[in-house]
Amino acid sequence: MNSPENYISPEQQTRHWVANVIVKYNFCPFAKKELENNAIYYLTSAAVTLDDAVMEMIEQCIALEQIPERETTLLLFEHGFTDFEQFLELVDLANALLVAQGFEGKYQIATFHPDYVFADSVANDAANYTNRAPFPTLHLIREASMSTALDNYNEPESIPEHNIKLARRKGSDFWLQLLANCKMPRD
Repeated sequence: MNSPENYISPEQQTRHWVANVIVKYNFCPFAKKELENNAIYYLTSAAVTLDDAVMEMIEQCIALEQIPERETTLLLFEHGFTDFEQFLELVDLANALLVAQGFEGKYQIATFHPDYVFADSVANDAANYTNRAPFPTLHLIREASMSTALDNYNEPESIPEHNIKLARRKGSDFWLQLLANCKMPRD
């Protein structure tokens, strides 16, 4: 564990992950622009219950409505939802509440977790690292912006395939080390 003077906040760890994994390895070809424009909002949540977590997610949807220059929000759960199955319950409830609150078609949720495993995968498949992050995370994305980005991207359907190939080529140990580096003090 880091000593207090070397403490790296969840936000700092996630910023490092976005810059040094997501952008550097082009897992999301649209992230670099938002990172450079400082249009990504990071919020560390103390929520540990489903109800508190989804209410915080809805509050962030409302904030996106009110702050148009905020392109996207990463809602990080510092202590909650460390169990991947519990996180999947959160994802299901968050998606249902997004619809119930009238945000369907405005926002979509991408999900990340330190132990992320795709439904058709095994735990040690390096491809899972395309959705592994330092903390359980709900990523709120403006659908209109995503639609525009996809319209202007050649063969957007190739993005997941490219990411899986890259992840497997580099191997699990490589990605595991990158995630570990997010927790290391930096100069």
